[in-house]
Amino acid sequence: MNEYQNHYYQQDQALDTKVSQVMKKVYVKMFFGLLVTAFVSYFCAGSPSVLGFFQSHSAIMWVILLVELGLVFAITGAINRMSSATATMLFYLFAVVNGLALFPIFLVYTGVSIGKTFFITAGTFGAMSVYGYLTSQDLTKWGSMLFMALIGLILCSVVNIFWANGTFEWIISGLGVLIFVGLTAWDTQTIKRRAAMAPAEATGKLATIGALSLYLDFINLFLYLLRFFGNSRD
Repeated sequence: MNEYQNHYYQQDQALDTKVSQVMKKVYVKMFFGLLVTAFVSYFCAGSPSVLGFFQSHSAIMWVILLVELGLVFAITGAINRMSSATATMLFYLFAVVNGLALFPIFLVYTGVSIGKTFFITAGTFGAMSVYGYLTSQDLTKWGSMLFMALIGLILCSVVNIFWANGTFEWIISGLGVLIFVGLTAWDTQTIKRRAAMAPAEATGKLATIGALSLYLDFINLFLYLLRFFGNSRD
């Protein structure tokens, strides 16, 4: 290997190291975000005082939903104007709020089926994230198609709130699984590419945005799979 080749080899090695370090931060933040959400949900489901409060204030779920949306928009829209520490704090705050929103699943489904679905989700998510990270195929086109499919999924879900058709709900759930399986691979590749181009001082914020994206993919995939694998307590 001559000096010219050695120079570019070292550059490639440095870039690979940088990308892998960012991705590690992404997965660590995502993991702790999921851990926070699970702990908050489990605690709330087992707390009589919390259950009593939510029963007496049913409208609080709408407030929680609005807070969640506000946090997502704040993190994604204003991250360039905040410090990395602030972005990280808002991400974990979102994980706490989402835990409050999701605790009813512990009241609806058995713990065994929730655990089973979690491991199925983890396996599926892991496989697709590895694919998105390692594949040489350009998944850029997936993004626009998956985004349009996601909009359609949301509209169908809203329609079914009023229609309440069981068969249509199963179809929506199946489509939801496929969409978030695809988004997991696409988001992973997108984060990897951004990590390769981002300056060193921006990697902390990128790790937070990446963790939020994959966290949302995981949670949504889990919720749609739970409709197939969850066993009701009734």
